[in-house]
Amino acid sequence: MKLTKDFWEEKYKNGDLKWDIGHVSTPLKEYIDQLEHKEIKILVPGAGNGYEVAYLQMLGFRNVYVVDLAEQPLKRIKTACPDFPKDRLIQADFFDLEENGFDLILEQTFFCALAPERRADYVQKMKAILKPGGKIVGLFFDFPLTEVGPPFGGSKTEYENLFKPSFQIKILERAYNSIQPRKDKELFFIFEK
Repeated sequence: MKLTKDFWEEKYKNGDLKWDIGHVSTPLKEYIDQLEHKEIKILVPGAGNGYEVAYLQMLGFRNVYVVDLAEQPLKRIKTACPDFPKDRLIQADFFDLEENGFDLILEQTFFCALAPERRADYVQKMKAILKPGGKIVGLFFDFPLTEVGPPFGGSKTEYENLFKPSFQIKILERAYNSIQPRKDKELFFIFEK
């Protein structure tokens, strides 16, 4: 299975959105709620229906960017957030993203949707587009990595081994506030460049 633009467009077209929980995930919402500086530059890669994006906008964050391979999610965000700047809704492959200098990147089901062989590339791209001291914050699935996906799982040890050479691991622990269907299957993390 190739995780191409057409693959993702088909998922949206058919409403095959098993990862979509219909709202901002609780761990990310609670993290966003404690952010004080509304001017920070934030990226949401693979934003899906953009609940985090809409929430950030509602709270007054105005320097938010979205990158998605598929067009449908960007259209949905534009409909839900008509004031969202069009030039910050970027339809592109994340690995080709030219925008950089991010203070914060919010990770919600994007990493687990990538083919596992791209994970090392993900780490290097994150390192390249974050400012020094910038953070990746989000959730990783905590279940065995299988060949069937997306989503693709992983373990705390795998994530530590992958990120530790490039990032300071501030937090990587079981999310205490996951939604019920994901209880005990998510790790909340904060990694700092």
